[in-house]
Amino acid sequence: MPLRVLIVKVSALGDVIHALPVLDYLHQVSSGIEIDWVVEEGNRDILEGHPLLRRLHVVRTKAWRRDPLSDTTRREISAIRRELREADYDIAFDLQGNVKSGIITWLSGARRRYGFDREGVRESLNLLFTTNQVPLRRQDHHISHRSLRVVSVPLGRDYTGMTIGPDIFTSPEDDAAAEALLATLDDGLAFLFHNGTTWTTKLWYEEGWIGLGRKVLGRYPDSTILLSWGNEQEKNAAETIAAGIGRGVRVLPKLSLKGFCALLKKVDLVVGGDTGPIHMAAAVGTPTVSFYRSTDGRRNGPLGDQHVVIQSPLDCTACLRKSCDKDAPCRASITADVLMSGIEKLLTPPFPSAG
Repeated sequence: MPLRVLIVKVSALGDVIHALPVLDYLHQVSSGIEIDWVVEEGNRDILEGHPLLRRLHVVRTKAWRRDPLSDTTRREISAIRRELREADYDIAFDLQGNVKSGIITWLSGARRRYGFDREGVRESLNLLFTTNQVPLRRQDHHISHRSLRVVSVPLGRDYTGMTIGPDIFTSPEDDAAAEALLATLDDGLAFLFHNGTTWTTKLWYEEGWIGLGRKVLGRYPDSTILLSWGNEQEKNAAETIAAGIGRGVRVLPKLSLKGFCALLKKVDLVVGGDTGPIHMAAAVGTPTVSFYRSTDGRRNGPLGDQHVVIQSPLDCTACLRKSCDKDAPCRASITADVLMSGIEKLLTPPFPSAG
């Protein structure tokens, strides 16, 4: 019988993407393994159709918390519990480390439930729901490596030294739509800028994006800059940035998550902060230049020589604060010149190899 395992990593989008390498690792070390994954409804498209996954279990924990006593909530929780128990998992891996993921892992009924130890969990009550708590090592600083450490323990093979990659499945239709969009651009390079993110302390500022856009088009005059967005506020900012840069810029239409991933596979370079599109681009093999203010680029940034990670030079950087009275000088500490240097580094032959 093949080993049957469950991955519990429901959110957020960037964290789900960071956990993708565990699929490649598990298939490399356990022939015929069957892997299922529990994911939040809003993030399902990232995993839908992935060739290394057998099944997705989709949960709606945000809706459940809003109305915990409703008949719908009780019915959906009962259904997901039944689905998980019927699958009869050998091992469940909690790669999130909070109470929510702990409860889901426990509901699976798997006798062996692996998660982080007290130093690694986000919420200490999570420890009540796992049977094996895995201590992290010094080399597990990056968020992807933390997940790899947990899944590697029962499999008995250290992930370090292995060639492990993430990927996001897109359909031929998604790929064709991305090709059709790119066919309408000039013949030069295609850059994608993403200005938005969930924390204000991860954002840059519109004047910076405008200055960077002008530098890029001055250096690569036949190129096009695509501006992506995820909500109306980000769209308004993208339109302001596009107007400030002038020619050679296009604000993208609303795209599905899969359609956006397909486009990320085909552009030449992506620029952004600590946000989902950067991690998606890295997962599909596209070079990135990313900046980090309140978060740690060494922990969250894409790995490999086709990525440039820029950390704010302020002494208080990587503070993990979601609001700060030093927000303005922190934004200004990331300069268009530094980001431009990162772009030129990646686009100067010989080009860095993917992987």
